[in-house]
Amino acid sequence: MPLALLALAIGAFGIGTTEFVIMGLLPQIAADYGVTIPSAGLLVTGYALGVVVGAPLMTALGTRISRKTMLMLLMGLFVVGNLLSAAAPTFPLMLAGRIVTSLAHGAFFGIGSVVAAELVAPEKKAGAIATMFTGLTVANIVGVPLGTFIGQAVGWRATFAGVAVLGAAGLLGIARLVPATPRPEGAHLRRELTAFRNPQVLLAMAMTVLGFGGVFAAITYIAPMMTNVAGYSEGSVTWLLVLFGVGMFLGNLLGGRYADRKLMPMLYTTLGGLSVVLALFTLTAHSKVLAAVTVLLVGALGFATVPPLQKRVLDQAHGAPTLASAVNIGAFNLGNALAAWLGGMVISAGLGYTAPNWVGALLAAAALVLALWSAALERRAPAAPVPTPALVHH
Repeated sequence: MPLALLALAIGAFGIGTTEFVIMGLLPQIAADYGVTIPSAGLLVTGYALGVVVGAPLMTALGTRISRKTMLMLLMGLFVVGNLLSAAAPTFPLMLAGRIVTSLAHGAFFGIGSVVAAELVAPEKKAGAIATMFTGLTVANIVGVPLGTFIGQAVGWRATFAGVAVLGAAGLLGIARLVPATPRPEGAHLRRELTAFRNPQVLLAMAMTVLGFGGVFAAITYIAPMMTNVAGYSEGSVTWLLVLFGVGMFLGNLLGGRYADRKLMPMLYTTLGGLSVVLALFTLTAHSKVLAAVTVLLVGALGFATVPPLQKRVLDQAHGAPTLASAVNIGAFNLGNALAAWLGGMVISAGLGYTAPNWVGALLAAAALVLALWSAALERRAPAAPVPTPALVHH
């Protein structure tokens, strides 16, 4: 494994920790600022929308400099945003800190996906992307539970200060391990925008929005759902997040392995399974054991869609992959924002803490329909053979 992939995974670990640790801390943050749980959910929605905006914006700015330099600048921005979150005296400033942090997210994973794919042979692209995303999944096994524990024991501000330290470690890892690369030849915004003329790129991004959005509909409100419905103690949320992280880790490995073999069948399986599991979550949430198993399955099925969806965008946007890759990361977070908002709406409507699971099930089912439609269109109008890109040697 190239050491550059390890460096990218370190950065992904920090970003994954700050993105998901908010789920377990929503009740504490809401109480501290005197806002409701659905209002605190805006910290999830705001972060996700910041990724949607930041992904194309920061990537466009990054076309003028080398990818390594841009990755380092993004991690620096990440550190600043988390420090602002840790020190924020008011809820609006806390939200501002989350948005500043989120601006680094999409471009980091988008540019990082391109770098990872270029470091390996074409038939190993999805595996390389999955290796980078392993940092994100490991964050949910180690970083998120630890951050949740610290937040509950010491205070949530300490958690975000610790995440800032993780970001600094990621910056150092990129500086030391990612090889210096020149600015890509011919890289400019107009060329990158040509990828969006391909309907298959847009369909893949729509699948991303709906599919992973289904996961966030349930997971955003996991803390109140598990404590108020399943009967878990507040401290048990940490270990439930560990289970979710283990599921993400396993799903990421499976998604990366099989996406290089049978990409579309992999998506049919994971999106269909995710829809069923989320629908069942409305029932299993009433049992401690079944709820825990379901959290694991949601993480596994949800994250098994990430490498194949990211690879499909890269494949369809060949020749101009950087912006499309980053925008697809934004699409993941657009789904997160949509799902978190819809989940908060059904809770506010008095439908209960399990109602977001139905929202998630419907979103995942819609993504499956789009996947089937995309494949049907591809069969009717086969794409021209894609030339094998040259490997990048450092």
